[in-house]
Amino acid sequence: MTAEDESTVQPKRAFSERIGGIAASIASYLQAVPLVLILGFFFVLPILTIIIVSFWDYDFAGLYPDFLTMNYTDTLGSWVTWKTYLNTLKYTAMVWVLTLLIGFWVAYFLAFHIRTTTMQMVLFLVCTVPFLTSNIIRMISWIPVLGRNGLVNTTLIEMGIIPAPIEWLLYSDFAVILAMVHLNTLFMVTPIFNTLMRIDKSLIEAARDAGATGWQILWNVIIPLAKPGMAIGSIFVVTLVMADFSTVQVMSGGQSASVALMMKNQMSLLQYPAAAANAVVLLVVVLLMVAAILRVVDIRKEL
Repeated sequence: MTAEDESTVQPKRAFSERIGGIAASIASYLQAVPLVLILGFFFVLPILTIIIVSFWDYDFAGLYPDFLTMNYTDTLGSWVTWKTYLNTLKYTAMVWVLTLLIGFWVAYFLAFHIRTTTMQMVLFLVCTVPFLTSNIIRMISWIPVLGRNGLVNTTLIEMGIIPAPIEWLLYSDFAVILAMVHLNTLFMVTPIFNTLMRIDKSLIEAARDAGATGWQILWNVIIPLAKPGMAIGSIFVVTLVMADFSTVQVMSGGQSASVALMMKNQMSLLQYPAAAANAVVLLVVVLLMVAAILRVVDIRKEL
């Protein structure tokens, strides 16, 4: 091939490569369009709507499009709101600690003390059986167990352990936390179990051969490698508890409150802009909590 032919071919080749790169780029964007549309319609658009409505005015007759900060000043300037947020954060912290402890040990037992994969899957599916019913049914099922004349009180009285029924078992913070732990523990078990199953067993054998005790292996090998799963489970539990209102309303007997329950009451009174402002504040708080979790643990190791 002559020099003249080469000078003609090279620009054509560069042009075809450029066209191919543009086509590949367009194809990748087109592949992402369905996901962008779904997320935009079902996720971004509702959040934008809530943010817009949070600035509107309202009265008993209807909503009035406007740009007012009244809803936010009323929300953040009320001591009732701060008390409700503190109560919700208290529930979240206690449920998170309990679900993390219970979820980790259940996942640890399934991953390292059950030898066969078949039995691991069978026991894991047994853990999911309660999820075949709704959250409401599983929550209400605690009432005949914890009530004044319920199973626990009746059994303790018949055994002579207590002279009278224990009042705080039901319609109390104890009942709320117990029901929340029951409802949310599996969301902690699943990601931790998935992470523990990925741990190379040779690392544990190497630590044991080096003279490490069981607790040293747990603390220095297993827990650090399980942190991504613990972080994912924590995100699930934190977001679910912060947004829960039915458990607080039913299990506390209306004696306690949460942010989600406060928003539900506002919506029942047709105070939608005030509820929207509360929702935006709650969203910011939850995002800050999730950001703190992601700051501590890099969950990309799990994905």
